[in-house]
Order: sequence, then structure tokens, then C-alpha cells
Amino acid sequence: MAKRISLADLPQIDAQRIGIIKPSALGDVVQTLPILPALRQRFPKATISWVIAHGLRNLLEGHPDLDSVISFHRRGRWRAQLGMLKQIRRQNFDLMIDLQGLIRTGIMSWASRAPLRVGMETAREGADRACHLTIPGTTRDVPAHTRYQIVAQAFGCAPEDLTTKVAITADDRAWVDTELATMSAARIVIAPGAKWVTKRWPPERFAHLAANAVRQWGVNVVIVGSPDEVELAEQVETSLKRFLPETRTVNLAGRTSLRQLAAVLESATVALTNDSGPMHLAAAMGTPVVAAFTCTDPVQSGPPGTEHALVQTRVSCAGSYRKQCPHSGSDHLACLNELETPRVWQALQMVVERELTQSEAA
Repeated sequence: MAKRISLADLPQIDAQRIGIIKPSALGDVVQTLPILPALRQRFPKATISWVIAHGLRNLLEGHPDLDSVISFHRRGRWRAQLGMLKQIRRQNFDLMIDLQGLIRTGIMSWASRAPLRVGMETAREGADRACHLTIPGTTRDVPAHTRYQIVAQAFGCAPEDLTTKVAITADDRAWVDTELATMSAARIVIAPGAKWVTKRWPPERFAHLAANAVRQWGVNVVIVGSPDEVELAEQVETSLKRFLPETRTVNLAGRTSLRQLAAVLESATVALTNDSGPMHLAAAMGTPVVAAFTCTDPVQSGPPGTEHALVQTRVSCAGSYRKQCPHSGSDHLACLNELETPRVWQALQMVVERELTQSEAA
């Protein structure tokens, strides 16, 4: 077990080589991003590196407050894993911050041999044993975005420096402009995917809401998703075309890099999502979100801010964070069915009308 230190020591340390361990998932990484400019202000001369899942690397590339990115291949062969650990060791970090808190990230932290290794109280699988200190006030009952703020402030970072940056390039924005050239600026971006089946509100309900929005406001519809969500996005598109055959829709699922996705979401009037990575990315880009929450809690897992509308199911097991539904028969995935379209439509109406009114006033 690593030797413990005092929380009071952190504001006085002078780290020169800082490593951040936060491999996944997309939404968690996005919520962690504000720590980068805060650490840069606190340690202006330090070299800052980030260990991240290879598939999410594009999100961090080019970040102005990050010096290097170390790719983690979760299912890589043991030789590749050993090579990654050696790469971490060669960085000679004097401060390692494990914001994931799992056995594999604990091993990464330990392998760094950094003289100061810090984690959070959410750590499990023994990951905390690799740390000299776990930051108080970072238990799972604290919203995720708040936990990362607490970590930054423990090092003496100023709250005003906690801002989200994504290094969207001119080429990224030019690609989006080309793909959406036939669309007006008033558009809804739909992200119907989520990793857990218990988070996936039915695609036909997203389509129903989109059809209502087109009828009421004449907005355009963009559908996004990962390569694994192409079929789901096609279901939304097919259902929408069935409701409104002439609807102008662009389906970008499986076709964007993460920075291009950020640019698409940045351009939206509103993002309509599940509790997912694109939800957090949209919020980070300043786009208001309307999100369906089924098995998770919007207070614990939703983005900060009052501009969003997060609609939660009312079943007894709401917010249980179950990746697989524990019920069978008519109760199987009842959370998805209970969250009826009219409730989410009411939230979407409120947000879109507010945004269109503000746009007209500007």
C-alpha cells in the first residue's frame, strides 16, 4: 500500500510532470475535461499527459492544455499492455491522478512509480491501494462533474479555471458545414444510442418527437451515433420518414470523429438524447439538452446547468444503474415504456421555444 499524505499538502506541491488516468467512457471523459485548464493554470510549467482509451483519443488530440496522450487498448494483448505500462513509466511522472479507480488504472498508477499518486473515493477493485491519497468528498453520491471539480480544487485550482475545451479544428467545422449544407441553422440533433440497453429509449419515440418538432417549428433533423449505433440511427430515420416522408434528415451515425461530433452538436439548436456520452458532449459545447433518463439519475449523472431538460422515468427501480433489466414478463424494461413520449415532448417544446425566441431576439 502506498504511503498516505495529507490533503493539506496538495495546494503546496510543485509538480513538473503530471499524468491523468481517465480511459473511458466518453461522457465521463467529457465531464473530466474541465480539470485540464485548471491544472494548466495551477502548474503552468508542467508537462501534462492523459491515459485514454484509444477510441477516444481523437477527443483530446490538439487540446491546448495537454502535452501528450497515451493510448490504452482495453482488449489489447498482454505485450501491448506491458508496452503501455512501460511508456507510462518512462514519463517519470511526479504526480499521477487516477480519475477512473479500477484495478487496471490502479496498476497504471502504481506502474508510474510517481512519488505522489492521488485518486478518488469512488475507487474500487483495490485501486485506492496504489494511491497516497484519495480526495475526500468524491464518493458516488456526489454528481460526477462535481467530483472532478473537488479534485481540481484540492490541488488549489481556481473554480473559474474549470472550463471545458475541445480542440475542434477548422477542418472539423468545414466538414460539418459541407455535410449539413442543405440545412437551416434551426436543427435538432438526435443521439438515440447508449452503451447500456437499459438506457436506450425506443428509437421510434425519438422519431415521433422529431416529427412533432418538424411539424411545429420546421426544424431540420440530424441523427448521430457511434459505428456500433448505425442500425439504431437507421431505425430512427426510417420511423421518421414513415411519419413525414418529405422530412429533411441527415444521418451521420458512424461517420464522424469525436471532434466532428462535437462540432455537429455545437451547431444544434437542441440535442435530444439518452443519458450518454453525446449528451455530455452537447452540454459541454454549450448546446441545451433534452434527455431521457431511464435506469440512471439525472441529478447524479446529468450535465450541470439549468438550460437542460432531463426527464426521468417514474418506475420503482428508476435510477438503479442496472446494465441489464432485473425484471421479466410485462415488467421487463418497464422504465422505457413508462417514460411516455408526451412527457419528453413537453420538455422539448419548452427548450426549443426558448432557444428559438432567444435566437430571434439576437
